[in-house]
Amino acid sequence: AYNIHVNGVLHCRVRYSQLLGLHEQLRKEYGANVVPAFPPKKIFTLTPAEVEQRREQLEKYMQAVRQDPTLGGSETFNSFLRKAQQETQQIPTEEVVLEVLLSNGQKVKVTILTSDQTEDVLEAVASKLDLPDDLVGYFSLFLVRETKDGAFSFVRKLQEFELPYVSVTSLHNPEFRIILRKSYWDSSYDDDVMEHRVGLNLLYAQTVSDIEHGWILVNKEQHRQLKSLQEKVSKKEFIRLAQTLKYYGYLKFDPCITDFPEKGCHVVVSAGNNELNFQVRRPSEQIKEGSFKVTRMRCWRVTSSVPMSNGPSGSSPGKSEVKLELAFEYLMSKDRLQWVTITSPQAIMLSICLQSMVDELMVKKSGGSIRKMFRRRVNGALRRSDSQQAVKSPPLLVS
Repeated sequence: AYNIHVNGVLHCRVRYSQLLGLHEQLRKEYGANVVPAFPPKKIFTLTPAEVEQRREQLEKYMQAVRQDPTLGGSETFNSFLRKAQQETQQIPTEEVVLEVLLSNGQKVKVTILTSDQTEDVLEAVASKLDLPDDLVGYFSLFLVRETKDGAFSFVRKLQEFELPYVSVTSLHNPEFRIILRKSYWDSSYDDDVMEHRVGLNLLYAQTVSDIEHGWILVNKEQHRQLKSLQEKVSKKEFIRLAQTLKYYGYLKFDPCITDFPEKGCHVVVSAGNNELNFQVRRPSEQIKEGSFKVTRMRCWRVTSSVPMSNGPSGSSPGKSEVKLELAFEYLMSKDRLQWVTITSPQAIMLSICLQSMVDELMVKKSGGSIRKMFRRRVNGALRRSDSQQAVKSPPLLVS
């Protein structure tokens, strides 16, 4: 069997014959000229070298399928991974209560099936909160790790190929939680969300949380104005003022290492406003800030290195040993491209942010709407709860 990892964590374990079955199904649906070549069958038992060669070929095959917009987004591919995830983690299909956090720490409990995919769970949460259907696409579920100070470190946006309940429970660690947060970057979309009471409350709670955790920069006078608006419960005016502040709508990442402007620099990366913002501490202790626009990135890649385990075949290397890197090729000046590397456990989340910024820019360019970016499942049965849960306002800002 072959292990498939997501973020360095075991997602599922599949056999060659299962992957061959998936390959044949994709060929039937999309044609042989669209689907990448599959590692051939062998009549005789494989040698250790051939086993490793096949593993590498299968890895390339799975990545090629996942990166193809048609194949990677297909229900055939995603349902294969969801089913394999459930079987590997040995979690039977049954009704469970899943706790989803809001930005203000409020817990929303939804009754779902363990086999419900990300979209089903998102819809169940939206239904419980009474969020209208046409606003569901503005929000996403994220897997986060709660830090000691009560803040969240973002692991990844939950994908369509996974089952949220299985993803969070299989980690066997109460620090991992699922949180609901807006999933767009352009603050002009805030207007759509603020039209509805629940959307306004969710956006307000997230903005207050980002200010409290220092993600949005606020000076003393701005802080005084924000506090005054909170006391008057002027939520729209509060958000309008926050929109003018530095790093509004950015996602802040944990401190990590970069090779820009020189090797071994400590950096705090924030993603937002169609850019990656760097706050770099150089070896000389000097702090330097700069931004990399996604429109000037030619390409990017995520690489992971996992040391070979000497233990039994079932043992997995310690989480700290998995090294993830995001590297992007950037147009520094008219004729000069340069690779910039970020070494961070959150490299995959950074890549997801870059991809969603590009997707959003493409939708805007084509004159599309973010509402259309959210595809409702037509035949996915969804049990809607009768009890509605209002989004409570967060406590007042603390200075």
